Amino acid sequence: MFNRILVAVDRSDMSIKVFEQALSLAKITSASLMLLHVLSQEEEGSPEALVYPNIDYYPGWNEQSFKLYQEHWEKFKNEGLQMLQSWSAQANTSGVNTEFTQNAGSPGRMICELATTWNADLIMMGRRGRSGIAEFFLGSVSNYVLHHAPCSVQIVHLPISSKAVEATSKTTTFSN
Repeated sequence: MFNRILVAVDRSDMSIKVFEQALSLAKITSASLMLLHVLSQEEEGSPEALVYPNIDYYPGWNEQSFKLYQEHWEKFKNEGLQMLQSWSAQANTSGVNTEFTQNAGSPGRMICELATTWNADLIMMGRRGRSGIAEFFLGSVSNYVLHHAPCSVQIVHLPISSKAVEATSKTTTFSN
């Protein structure tokens, strides 16, 4: 059935569900897992990008600002590696052969490239739930992967009860 499952994760709560489902499927099918975290400015919690063509032109951007950004990026990278190491150890302890990698770049492209080079049978990933205009302007990693993957793709969704609670917490009720 499946021999090699690529599991695309980030720091979201959704990724915990993705990992758990991938681990369960790998146990049932005796598949190997490859955990992938893509370092990207698109990920929630990533350090703010310093975009400037010339440091001298923007007096607010100096070497100290750049150094601070680099420190935040290193922390971001290390937290990603710790997450991958923890989940990899958990899977290996469960008897599932697991490896991991963390790459920088465009998440959709990196997922599809690794699926090709690693010869994945299945890609498992979550989705942010963007739709409509937000998805049009910001794009969707899961949509990109669905259209460019070299193998089957399983998109993990939040359970309906979680979505209802999340939607309820985002709306505000006004009374007269």
